[in-house]
Amino acid sequence: MGKLLENFVEYYKGHKGRVIGALTGLVLSILIIWIGFFQSLFIALCVFVGYYIGKKFESDKNFIRKLLNKLLPPGRYR
Repeated sequence: MGKLLENFVEYYKGHKGRVIGALTGLVLSILIIWIGFFQSLFIALCVFVGYYIGKKFESDKNFIRKLLNKLLPPGRYR
């Protein structure tokens, strides 16, 4: 089992995009078959929004505070 894992890790290092794309496609297809298209689309949308907010938060620590100040009435979030 160790050699198989080593081979996979080596393949992953050389073809990272392909492996991630294939795994994403596999998970998405299972979700669509299991729970339906629109529910899977909603999950994918939530994941994308979470990724976007996380990425913005990494680059600007005050991003969430700025976002809440835009969304909520003045004085609600301080």
